[in-house]
Amino acid sequence: MKTPAIPSRCRHASAGFTLIEVLISILIFSLGVLGTVALQARAAQFTEQNGDRSRAAVLANELVSNMWAHQSATPDSTYLSSWTTAVSNPGVSGLPNGSSKVATTGNSATITVYWKGPTVAATAASASYSTTVVIQ
Repeated sequence: MKTPAIPSRCRHASAGFTLIEVLISILIFSLGVLGTVALQARAAQFTEQNGDRSRAAVLANELVSNMWAHQSATPDSTYLSSWTTAVSNPGVSGLPNGSSKVATTGNSATITVYWKGPTVAATAASASYSTTVVIQ
């Protein structure tokens, strides 16, 4: 049994159709790859931001620990000076563009740590972490 021959008119109508399908498939695949790369870049940025937030919490808790050790809501000036230097030094467990503020009221203190990561726009606000301690 012979397979029927395709008329020449039908062959010309479908010529190049497979090439168009392949080009559309490559376009869809490349858009998917670009989306995956963009997602990976955002995940890396979020990881960096969370690392900075964790370091800010650790730094604030170091000062709180020192206050508890001295049973005073007012930090020791020598320790506060070295702690402020450590906050602003990203090379030694500090934060990029880091700064801090300690506000004492009676037997409570509010410690706020500010930073701005290198990937953040210059016009964006600084990120901050704040904690309040009451020492009786």
